[in-house]
Parts: sequence; structure tokens; C-alpha cells
Amino acid sequence: MSRVCYFTGKRTAAGRSICRRGKAKYLGGVGRKITGITKRKFKPNIQKVKAVIDGKVCRVKASAKAIKMDLVQKPPKRNYKPAEKAD
Repeated sequence: MSRVCYFTGKRTAAGRSICRRGKAKYLGGVGRKITGITKRKFKPNIQKVKAVIDGKVCRVKASAKAIKMDLVQKPPKRNYKPAEKAD
């Protein structure tokens, strides 16, 4: 499965990492120079959670932001008690 949030659609995004060296002009240097640009990935914080979807409990991938925003409806807790053994 891919790293995509079921509720918000957040997915891995591409970007760049910029490396610089030198001293800033306002600190008395000649300025900061870019020495390298590399590609990188921004990965969302995806969690596997159980959620109620269309009345059924199923396991989906949801971002942490979706969980905090209460977009995920968690299933109710079960009150399961094992049957007592008859002697």
C-alpha cells in the first residue's frame, strides 16, 4: 500500500535540500553561498488505525493530523466477557 492518508489525501511530496556555506552579510561576511542542492522527500506521518467507514470497522491509513482533527471515527469498545465454565 502507498503512503496516502485515507481522509486528507496527504502523500509523499518531493522537494529540495539546499546546503549553504559562508558568513551572512549582516554579520560582516561576504554572504552565504549555495554549495549543493539535493532532492529529498517530505513524508507524512501516516498511522494504521481502525475506523468506522460506511458502518463497518476497517483498518485504514490516516495521517496524524487527520486523527487530531477527529476526522477518524474510532469503533466503540467491546465489553467482552468470556462465558463462565459450568462445573
